[in-house]
Amino acid sequence: MKLKSSPVMRRSLQWVAQGLSQFASQKRLAILIYHRVLAEPTGRGASIIDASTFRWQMDLIREHFNVLPFSEALELLQNNSLPPRAVAVTFDDGYADNATVALPILQELQIPATFFIATGFLDGGCMWNDQVSESIYHTDQRDISLTDLRLQNLSLHSMADRDQATHYLLKQLKYRSFEQRQQLVAEVVKRSGVSLPKDLMMTSSQVKQLHQAGMEVGAHTCNHPILQKVNKQQAEKEIADSKQQLEAIIGEPVTLFAYPNGRPKQDYGIDHVKMMRRLGFKAAVTTAWGVATAHSDIYQLPRFMPWDKQPDKFMARLVFQYRRTHPELAA
Repeated sequence: MKLKSSPVMRRSLQWVAQGLSQFASQKRLAILIYHRVLAEPTGRGASIIDASTFRWQMDLIREHFNVLPFSEALELLQNNSLPPRAVAVTFDDGYADNATVALPILQELQIPATFFIATGFLDGGCMWNDQVSESIYHTDQRDISLTDLRLQNLSLHSMADRDQATHYLLKQLKYRSFEQRQQLVAEVVKRSGVSLPKDLMMTSSQVKQLHQAGMEVGAHTCNHPILQKVNKQQAEKEIADSKQQLEAIIGEPVTLFAYPNGRPKQDYGIDHVKMMRRLGFKAAVTTAWGVATAHSDIYQLPRFMPWDKQPDKFMARLVFQYRRTHPELAA
């Protein structure tokens, strides 16, 4: 769908494009994070966009930026030879709609992307956060009692109630230990009475399809643990196993990694950064906001999420991020 804009929005876009011109001589790489791209809008979650929104976003970056394959961008970054306004597109987790909805748009617009896959959920799995959201949004119940689990009772009478309940549970469970979180999520699913979907995440064949389409595939652990919440041996196994599993699927080395959740110090630490080189990765990305330069730590590259649903705001956020060249690091 072609982007339609009012005269006011067109003027805003022109102003933002002029703002980008100041970076013409500066070698900076903006790395965008996406998760899901749905065929139709649902109104659920800022990080979830629909195909129409994704298409005009890709149209805008193709028009105003130099979109590069991530591996190529990394090489140019290290050589300090990036073109002006360089951008790389990445996806996290491995949702099936990345292959069924996003990939055709990327191919049509000839935009390369990198997909970081959590291998433990391939072929019928469901991540813990999706187990929670699927349970809350699809249950027929209007109330769920969780007080015996030392959590609040959930009122689910309206969509706003379900939004609030989902946000509450995700916040409460995210930083629990892996085992405790799994137990609590299982209870939420059980009490909701919802059957979890088996097709939410990619199949191994879809991962192979992405690779054969010229897209890059990176590792994202097996079970998406917060690395700071598991011991070093378990963390290294999660990272190494996901790398090996993906290499077996695509038949080539996997040298790129995305830290789950990705916030420096809180979600990963310097020990995990050291694992990257030891395990044979060439680069790793975080969720510390900003842009990368030739001075950036190649194993702690910043990224940001372009969640804006209006074109002028989307572009303004990109301009703002181009100013942030010193993101937080784990050390």
